[in-house]
Amino acid sequence: MVTLVVYYLHNGYTISWSSFGQSYWWYNYGYIVAILFTLLGITFWLRDIIREGTFEGQHTNLVRRGLRLGFALFILSEVMFFGGFFWGYFWLCQSSEDSMSGFWPGKGLAKVDPLELPLCNTVLLLSSGVSLTYSHEGLLLGNRKGFLGGLLATVILALIFIGVQSYEYQVASLTISDGSFGSCFYLLTGFHGFHVVIGLLMLLVTFIRGYKYHITSGHHVGFEVSGWYWHFVDVVWLYLYIALYIYGTLILN
Repeated sequence: MVTLVVYYLHNGYTISWSSFGQSYWWYNYGYIVAILFTLLGITFWLRDIIREGTFEGQHTNLVRRGLRLGFALFILSEVMFFGGFFWGYFWLCQSSEDSMSGFWPGKGLAKVDPLELPLCNTVLLLSSGVSLTYSHEGLLLGNRKGFLGGLLATVILALIFIGVQSYEYQVASLTISDGSFGSCFYLLTGFHGFHVVIGLLMLLVTFIRGYKYHITSGHHVGFEVSGWYWHFVDVVWLYLYIALYIYGTLILN
Protein backbone atom coordinates (compact mmCIF):
# COMPACT_ATOMS: atom_id res chain seq x y z
CA MET A 1 0.00 0.00 0.00
CA VAL A 2 2.73 2.45 0.98
CA THR A 3 4.74 1.60 -2.13
CA LEU A 4 1.79 2.31 -4.41
CA VAL A 5 1.05 5.62 -2.70
CA VAL A 6 4.70 6.69 -3.00
CA TYR A 7 4.74 5.77 -6.69
CA TYR A 8 1.53 7.71 -7.22
CA LEU A 9 2.80 10.85 -5.46
CA HIS A 10 6.24 10.72 -7.06
CA ASN A 11 5.42 9.71 -10.62
CA GLY A 12 2.33 11.86 -10.75
CA TYR A 13 4.57 14.93 -10.76
CA THR A 14 7.77 13.73 -12.40
CA ILE A 15 6.98 11.07 -15.01
CA SER A 16 4.51 10.99 -17.85
CA TRP A 17 2.99 7.57 -17.68
CA SER A 18 1.39 7.97 -21.08
CA SER A 19 4.66 6.70 -22.53
CA PHE A 20 4.05 3.40 -20.80
CA GLY A 21 0.64 2.92 -22.37
CA GLN A 22 -2.75 2.63 -20.74
CA SER A 23 -2.27 -0.87 -19.36
CA TYR A 24 -0.99 0.44 -16.04
CA TRP A 25 -4.47 0.93 -14.61
CA TRP A 26 -3.11 0.05 -11.20
CA TYR A 27 -1.17 3.33 -11.25
CA ASN A 28 -4.42 5.25 -10.93
CA TYR A 29 -6.42 2.75 -8.91
CA GLY A 30 -3.92 0.35 -7.35
CA TYR A 31 -3.32 2.39 -4.23
CA ILE A 32 -7.07 2.60 -3.62
CA VAL A 33 -7.35 -1.17 -3.92
CA ALA A 34 -4.39 -1.58 -1.55
CA ILE A 35 -6.01 0.71 1.04
CA LEU A 36 -9.30 -1.17 0.77
CA PHE A 37 -7.59 -4.52 1.28
CA THR A 38 -5.68 -3.12 4.25
CA LEU A 39 -8.91 -1.85 5.83
CA LEU A 40 -10.52 -5.21 5.11
CA GLY A 41 -7.69 -7.03 6.87
CA ILE A 42 -7.95 -4.71 9.88
CA THR A 43 -11.71 -5.29 10.02
CA PHE A 44 -11.35 -9.08 10.00
CA TRP A 45 -8.60 -8.91 12.61
CA LEU A 46 -10.75 -6.78 14.92
CA ARG A 47 -13.67 -9.14 14.37
CA ASP A 48 -11.56 -12.13 15.42
CA ILE A 49 -10.13 -10.37 18.47
CA ILE A 50 -13.59 -9.27 19.63
CA ARG A 51 -15.04 -12.74 19.07
CA GLU A 52 -12.20 -14.48 20.90
CA GLY A 53 -12.23 -12.12 23.88
CA THR A 54 -15.93 -11.30 24.25
CA PHE A 55 -17.84 -14.39 23.14
CA GLU A 56 -15.38 -17.29 23.39
CA GLY A 57 -13.63 -16.26 26.62
CA GLN A 58 -10.15 -16.98 25.29
CA HIS A 59 -8.58 -13.82 26.70
CA THR A 60 -7.23 -15.13 29.97
CA ASN A 61 -5.14 -13.00 32.33
CA LEU A 62 -2.00 -14.22 30.59
CA VAL A 63 -3.38 -13.32 27.16
CA ARG A 64 -4.44 -9.88 28.37
CA ARG A 65 -0.96 -9.24 29.77
CA GLY A 66 0.49 -10.26 26.43
CA LEU A 67 -1.83 -7.88 24.58
CA ARG A 68 -0.91 -5.00 26.87
CA LEU A 69 2.81 -5.73 26.52
CA GLY A 70 2.54 -6.00 22.75
CA PHE A 71 0.74 -2.70 22.46
CA ALA A 72 3.18 -1.01 24.83
CA LEU A 73 6.03 -2.13 22.56
CA PHE A 74 4.10 -0.84 19.56
CA ILE A 75 3.78 2.60 21.20
CA LEU A 76 7.52 2.46 21.96
CA SER A 77 8.17 1.92 18.25
CA GLU A 78 5.97 4.93 17.52
CA VAL A 79 8.04 7.00 19.95
CA MET A 80 11.13 6.03 17.94
CA PHE A 81 9.28 6.85 14.71
CA PHE A 82 8.45 10.41 15.73
CA GLY A 83 11.73 10.76 17.61
CA GLY A 84 13.63 10.27 14.36
CA PHE A 85 11.71 13.05 12.64
CA PHE A 86 12.12 15.40 15.60
CA TRP A 87 15.84 14.60 15.63
CA GLY A 88 16.10 15.54 11.96
CA TYR A 89 14.11 18.74 12.48
CA PHE A 90 16.25 19.97 15.38
CA TRP A 91 19.40 18.95 13.54
CA LEU A 92 18.33 21.20 10.69
CA CYS A 93 17.55 23.96 13.18
CA GLN A 94 21.21 23.93 14.20
CA SER A 95 22.36 24.11 10.59
CA SER A 96 23.07 27.44 8.93
CA GLU A 97 22.35 26.07 5.46
CA ASP A 98 19.44 24.38 3.78
CA SER A 99 20.19 22.22 0.77
CA MET A 100 16.78 23.08 -0.67
CA SER A 101 16.74 26.87 -0.26
CA GLY A 102 20.37 27.75 0.48
CA PHE A 103 19.99 28.60 4.15
CA TRP A 104 17.87 27.58 7.12
CA PRO A 105 14.98 27.97 7.50
CA GLY A 106 14.61 29.78 4.18
CA LYS A 107 13.84 33.27 2.97
CA GLY A 108 10.39 34.81 3.11
CA LEU A 109 8.59 31.76 4.48
CA ALA A 110 5.05 32.30 5.72
CA LYS A 111 4.52 31.93 9.45
CA VAL A 112 1.69 30.01 11.10
CA ASP A 113 0.42 31.93 14.12
CA PRO A 114 0.60 29.56 17.13
CA LEU A 115 -2.16 31.50 18.90
CA GLU A 116 -4.81 30.85 16.27
CA LEU A 117 -5.76 27.46 14.80
CA PRO A 118 -2.83 25.55 16.40
CA LEU A 119 -3.85 26.78 19.86
CA CYS A 120 -7.44 25.74 19.14
CA ASN A 121 -6.24 22.26 18.21
CA THR A 122 -4.12 22.09 21.35
CA VAL A 123 -7.15 22.88 23.51
CA LEU A 124 -9.19 20.29 21.60
CA LEU A 125 -6.67 17.50 22.15
CA LEU A 126 -6.07 18.33 25.79
CA SER A 127 -9.83 18.41 26.35
CA SER A 128 -10.16 15.04 24.63
CA GLY A 129 -7.57 13.62 27.02
CA VAL A 130 -9.61 14.89 29.97
CA SER A 131 -12.86 13.45 28.61
CA LEU A 132 -11.17 10.11 27.93
CA THR A 133 -9.86 9.98 31.49
CA TYR A 134 -13.37 10.78 32.74
CA SER A 135 -14.71 7.94 30.60
CA HIS A 136 -12.15 5.53 32.06
CA GLU A 137 -13.06 6.54 35.60
CA GLY A 138 -16.73 6.05 34.77
CA LEU A 139 -16.04 2.54 33.52
CA LEU A 140 -14.07 1.57 36.62
CA LEU A 141 -16.76 2.98 38.93
CA GLY A 142 -19.63 1.33 37.06
CA ASN A 143 -20.98 4.65 35.76
CA ARG A 144 -22.12 3.56 32.30
CA LYS A 145 -23.50 6.99 31.43
CA GLY A 146 -20.22 8.67 32.32
CA PHE A 147 -18.23 6.01 30.45
CA LEU A 148 -20.16 6.35 27.20
CA GLY A 149 -20.61 10.12 27.51
CA GLY A 150 -16.91 10.77 28.05
CA LEU A 151 -15.97 8.45 25.21
CA LEU A 152 -18.46 10.08 22.85
CA ALA A 153 -17.12 13.52 23.78
CA THR A 154 -13.61 12.31 22.96
CA VAL A 155 -14.72 11.08 19.54
CA ILE A 156 -16.44 14.40 18.78
CA LEU A 157 -13.38 16.41 19.86
CA ALA A 158 -11.19 14.19 17.66
CA LEU A 159 -13.43 14.85 14.67
CA ILE A 160 -13.30 18.59 15.29
CA PHE A 161 -9.50 18.43 15.56
CA ILE A 162 -9.25 16.69 12.19
CA GLY A 163 -11.56 19.31 10.65
CA VAL A 164 -9.54 22.20 12.05
CA GLN A 165 -6.26 20.64 10.93
CA SER A 166 -7.64 20.13 7.41
CA TYR A 167 -8.81 23.75 7.33
CA GLU A 168 -5.37 24.92 8.46
CA TYR A 169 -3.79 23.06 5.55
CA GLN A 170 -6.17 24.79 3.15
CA VAL A 171 -5.55 28.33 4.39
CA ALA A 172 -1.86 28.10 5.32
CA SER A 173 0.53 30.03 3.09
CA LEU A 174 3.38 27.71 4.03
CA THR A 175 3.72 24.80 1.59
CA ILE A 176 5.57 21.51 1.66
CA SER A 177 7.95 22.80 -1.03
CA ASP A 178 9.10 25.75 1.14
CA GLY A 179 12.50 24.35 1.92
CA SER A 180 13.33 21.85 4.62
CA PHE A 181 11.21 23.68 7.18
CA GLY A 182 8.08 23.30 5.06
CA SER A 183 8.88 19.63 4.48
CA CYS A 184 9.40 18.99 8.20
CA PHE A 185 6.25 20.89 9.07
CA TYR A 186 3.96 18.89 6.82
CA LEU A 187 5.77 15.62 7.44
CA LEU A 188 5.35 15.85 11.21
CA THR A 189 1.84 17.32 11.27
CA GLY A 190 0.70 15.01 8.48
CA PHE A 191 1.89 11.85 10.21
CA HIS A 192 0.40 13.07 13.46
CA GLY A 193 -2.92 13.66 11.69
CA PHE A 194 -2.76 10.13 10.32
CA HIS A 195 -2.26 8.80 13.85
CA VAL A 196 -5.19 10.89 15.06
CA VAL A 197 -7.39 9.21 12.44
CA ILE A 198 -6.20 5.77 13.58
CA GLY A 199 -6.84 6.71 17.20
CA LEU A 200 -10.28 8.01 16.29
CA LEU A 201 -11.18 4.70 14.64
CA MET A 202 -9.99 2.82 17.72
CA LEU A 203 -12.10 5.00 20.01
CA LEU A 204 -15.10 4.67 17.72
CA VAL A 205 -14.87 0.87 17.77
CA THR A 206 -14.50 1.03 21.54
CA PHE A 207 -17.61 3.21 21.83
CA ILE A 208 -19.67 0.80 19.72
CA ARG A 209 -18.44 -2.15 21.78
CA GLY A 210 -19.20 -0.30 25.01
CA TYR A 211 -22.68 0.51 23.79
CA LYS A 212 -23.22 -3.19 23.11
CA TYR A 213 -21.99 -4.15 26.62
CA HIS A 214 -18.80 -5.77 25.32
CA ILE A 215 -16.69 -3.74 27.75
CA THR A 216 -16.88 -4.08 31.52
CA SER A 217 -14.82 -2.83 34.46
CA GLY A 218 -13.05 -6.19 34.59
CA HIS A 219 -12.64 -6.77 30.86
CA HIS A 220 -11.58 -3.70 28.91
CA VAL A 221 -8.19 -4.30 27.33
CA GLY A 222 -9.37 -2.79 24.04
CA PHE A 223 -10.46 0.40 25.76
CA GLU A 224 -7.26 0.50 27.79
CA VAL A 225 -4.87 0.28 24.84
CA SER A 226 -7.00 2.74 22.85
CA GLY A 227 -6.60 5.16 25.75
CA TRP A 228 -2.84 4.65 25.78
CA TYR A 229 -2.68 5.37 22.07
CA TRP A 230 -4.80 8.50 22.34
CA HIS A 231 -2.74 9.92 25.20
CA PHE A 232 0.36 9.22 23.13
CA VAL A 233 -1.16 11.23 20.28
CA ASP A 234 -1.85 14.06 22.74
CA VAL A 235 1.75 14.13 23.95
CA VAL A 236 3.14 14.10 20.41
CA TRP A 237 0.96 17.09 19.54
CA LEU A 238 2.30 19.05 22.51
CA TYR A 239 5.84 18.49 21.24
CA LEU A 240 4.73 19.46 17.73
CA TYR A 241 3.07 22.62 18.98
CA ILE A 242 6.18 23.71 20.87
CA ALA A 243 8.71 22.68 18.21
CA LEU A 244 6.93 23.70 14.99
CA TYR A 245 4.50 26.44 15.91
CA ILE A 246 6.14 28.25 18.84
CA TYR A 247 9.83 27.62 18.16
CA GLY A 248 9.18 27.61 14.41
CA THR A 249 7.66 31.09 14.64
CA LEU A 250 10.73 32.33 16.51
CA ILE A 251 13.21 31.07 13.92
CA LEU A 252 11.13 32.48 11.08
CA ASN A 253 11.18 35.98 12.57
